[in-house]
Amino acid sequence: MITGKYPSLRLRRNRKSSWARRLIQENNLTPNDFILPIFLIDGKNKKLPIKTMPDVYRYSLDKLSYVVEKAIKKGLPMIALFPNTEKKKKNEIGSEALNEDNLVCRAIQMLKKRFKNEIGIMCDVALDPYTSHGHDGILKNQYVLNDETIKVLIKQSLIQAEMGCDVLAPSDMMDGRIGEIRKTLDKNGFEMTQILSYAVKYASSFYGPFRDAVGSKGLLKGNKKNYQMDFRNNTEALREVALDIKEGADMVMVKPGLPYLDIIKLVKENFKIPVMAYQVSGEYSLLSSAIKKGLIDKEVILESLISFKRAGANAIVSYYADRLDEIIK
Repeated sequence: MITGKYPSLRLRRNRKSSWARRLIQENNLTPNDFILPIFLIDGKNKKLPIKTMPDVYRYSLDKLSYVVEKAIKKGLPMIALFPNTEKKKKNEIGSEALNEDNLVCRAIQMLKKRFKNEIGIMCDVALDPYTSHGHDGILKNQYVLNDETIKVLIKQSLIQAEMGCDVLAPSDMMDGRIGEIRKTLDKNGFEMTQILSYAVKYASSFYGPFRDAVGSKGLLKGNKKNYQMDFRNNTEALREVALDIKEGADMVMVKPGLPYLDIIKLVKENFKIPVMAYQVSGEYSLLSSAIKKGLIDKEVILESLISFKRAGANAIVSYYADRLDEIIK
């Protein structure tokens, strides 16, 4: 509440110079606030541009160490791995997700051997990179089966934990999967493996470039509205988060980010749990494309990232994370 009145109270006095503005800044960004997503691809000596995501690439495993080493030098606390699975390895049930020699598993082992615990590794727990229909679970009559999918996700989670994954991130939106994954991890000696639940994941049109990046674009049959949330809803998000916390989630994700700042604030204020925001591929590509075309100034990147912190996010998954030294000045 503002006390006082003009002219004795002049709010612009605190904005009169650069040093004064810096002195009273309420929100700032450091590398500790970011998670860098990395796309993987089979093969050797590959750094392939993603047409729908300017300045973002898919990397073969022999190129991965260089990318992660740069992330460590920049002070990032964690990376997130996402595979582009070869089409021939995809099927109706996503069985490649349970292959201990798949892209993600090989990447985890290689990175842990090279970097130990210098940086955290987050792994996506979901079947959409591995299914021939592009859905996050077992599909029957255009409906993703909940309990049958959870059985596969449990196995996928345990395999990733055994490979050395630090943070498991179930993004599938199946009811009850956090509790079942937590019980399985604890039973098998992985009680310290963290779970970052995509507790609030909306059925959004902002995911298109990501689906291109992981190779599921064009495969998706129907939509994901029978398991991802309706973008018209906000209190439903609280029910989703409450359930996942009760089942053992250590952190929660809100996805997408910018159109859902109100949800980030709502979750943070109600639960006081670490909340992550995902600045998704569509948000990234819209900003980057507009900047390249000269429609908006590049400072909009910093403005958008600060908005997540202002809303209450503890950290941000962002494709800009590897360029923070250019953004935060």
